Amino acid sequence: MADYTMHTIVDRPYEETVEAVRGEQAEAGFGILTEIDLNAMLKNGLDVDVPPQVILGARRTELAHRALEAEASIAATAGENGDALRAVAADARERLATALAALEGSN
Repeated sequence: MADYTMHTIVDRPYEETVEAVRGEQAEAGFGILTEIDLNAMLKNGLDVDVPPQVILGARRTELAHRALEAEASIAATAGENGDALRAVAADARERLATALAALEGSN
């Protein structure tokens, strides 16, 4: 899996897992900004069946603000202020890793 993703394996039904992920993200201080149901999108757009999967676009307002302070056009650029952005990304990654670890422990 690419290094821009985070993953874990849990032994529970899909819908229960998605709800658990939402809960752990909330515990880590993240909200869901966007949600994309890939199965429904591909079925509707291409009539393709894929296993259930969802993209939950997590956001933590504090981290978004820090990223904007480091690079005002963060949404449109890879950023020139790499060190400051790396610190924000590392903070987010650490918080999300903690949430994933909690999911593993609740199997």
